[in-house]
Amino acid sequence: MSQLQWNRDFALEQTAGDEELLEELLLLFKDASAGDLEKLRRAVNENNASAVVEAAHSLKGASASLGFETIRSLALEMEMDARQDSVACAEAKLEEMASLLAEVGKL
Repeated sequence: MSQLQWNRDFALEQTAGDEELLEELLLLFKDASAGDLEKLRRAVNENNASAVVEAAHSLKGASASLGFETIRSLALEMEMDARQDSVACAEAKLEEMASLLAEVGKL
């Protein structure tokens, strides 16, 4: 099982200490990441490396801004592999990403 590493203090710093804004950003992340995960699944099924790059890049940026280091790191791996015209990493680690995003959903 994946272990979500969340630097909540970092995320709170990004909102200048505004808890309400952080909650709003988390909701936006949950919605957007669900779409990105679906894009990743579709890209893997279609063997579409450029679509993996797009979805992984989106996940990487959003997760980095909220301090979700494990998601950021995994998305970076997927993106870098896909930039080499491969979907192997995304295929191998898709369920790990899904598990991490499910953990975010419980926050």
